[in-house]
Amino acid sequence: MDSEMARERRIVFFCSASKNIDPMYNQAAREAIRAACSLGYTIVSGGTVKGTMGELADEVVKCHGRHVGVIPRFMADVLYPDMAETIWTGTMDERKVKMREGTVAAIALPGGIGTLDELIETLTLAKLGLYKGKILALNINGFYEPLKALLDHYVATGMLDSPSRELIQFPGTVRELADILK
Repeated sequence: MDSEMARERRIVFFCSASKNIDPMYNQAAREAIRAACSLGYTIVSGGTVKGTMGELADEVVKCHGRHVGVIPRFMADVLYPDMAETIWTGTMDERKVKMREGTVAAIALPGGIGTLDELIETLTLAKLGLYKGKILALNINGFYEPLKALLDHYVATGMLDSPSRELIQFPGTVRELADILK
C-alpha cells in the first residue's frame, strides 16, 4: 500500500449501474456520500457515469470530496470524468480487488447482481480473515431484507456460523450508517 493510501481513510461503495430504479435509492446514495465526505472519507467506487455510480460521483464533486474510481479498460467509454484518481484494471475480478484495497469499510447501496456479487465476495473474504473493514448493506425501504433472511437461513441450517453472519450489518437509514462510520 502506498503512503498516500495509508494516510487516507477510504470507503468503497458498491451500487447500481441502472437508471431504471426507484429515485429514493439514488437519494439515499447522495445522502450516504454527503455523510461519508463530512466524516473525511475518500470515496472509492466503480468509476462510471452509469446509474447510481454517476449519482454518487456527482455528489462527491458537490461535496468537494476525494473520489477514486476503479474501472476495467473495456468500460473506458463510461468513465466518470471528474475523479481525483482513476485506477484501470483488466478484468472485473481485478476491479473488485482494487476497489476494496486499503478501505476501512465496504458499503453496498441498493443495487443489482453486480452489487450483490461485490457484497457477497467481500463477506466471504471477511469470513476468511482477508478483509478487515466493516461490511454494511444500506437497507433503505427494506431492500436487503431478503438477503438478511437468506443469511439467517444459512445460520439456521448450519451453512454459516453466527460470528460470520455478524460480519455484515444492515443499517436502515443513512443516519444509522453514519453512526457506524464515526
